[in-house]
Amino acid sequence: MIRIADIELESAWQGPPRDGGPELVLLHEGLGSVAQWRDVPARLGRPALVYSRQGYGQSSPVAVPRPLTYMHDEAARLPAILAAERVIDPILVGHSDGASIAIIAAGSGAVRPRGLVLIAPHVFVEDISVESIAKARDAFLEPSGSLRPKLARYHADVDGAFWGWNRAWLDPGFRSWNISEYVPAIRVPILVVQGSADEYGTMAQVDAIPQADRLIVDGAGHSPFREPSVVAEIAVRIGRMAAIGRANSGS
Repeated sequence: MIRIADIELESAWQGPPRDGGPELVLLHEGLGSVAQWRDVPARLGRPALVYSRQGYGQSSPVAVPRPLTYMHDEAARLPAILAAERVIDPILVGHSDGASIAIIAAGSGAVRPRGLVLIAPHVFVEDISVESIAKARDAFLEPSGSLRPKLARYHADVDGAFWGWNRAWLDPGFRSWNISEYVPAIRVPILVVQGSADEYGTMAQVDAIPQADRLIVDGAGHSPFREPSVVAEIAVRIGRMAAIGRANSGS
């Protein structure tokens, strides 16, 4: 556990031993946790810190409803997490909400990463996002459905994890949520990984990050990194980010 003030965050290190070089920090999706990354962090080629945000996995519970600024709040907390784990040279790898948190953290200057890997990022709210999240709500409420028991395997407080995410996204006030202001300030290498059949966002999200390299996965949905070949390509790109950083630092 990582202790930050009065909360505890479930965490784990995966991949090769820490060697003084860049380290990955994985930021999970809106219903994710340490366990739900499976073996992906260990296959990315660098030491990887994985943690469950407050309200997820085995971390401390969170009060619901969450504020509509919850991703900004998580970005503001990230420096304390890095300090607690003595991570000074991070590459942020975020999925969905986690990718948005990475954009806010890097674009605001809260964190100075070596690079960003943004998997299915949200830069603004689209109709397809709201429609799919409403369907997730219906599936969660279905008495004979599989979504709630599936999520309960990963989250100590499954209701807090689900409703903290779902109610924020479905709040009418969230339709104006937009983090495009942070994008121009990011001057480090960025890789955006996007499935062409993502049920939570379109290519407009990719277009909103014009300076990024793109890895478009044909036919993939919201979790394109589930494909081993995609993980392998992400690892290659991370290796390039690490090499560029060393060249720029003169090391």
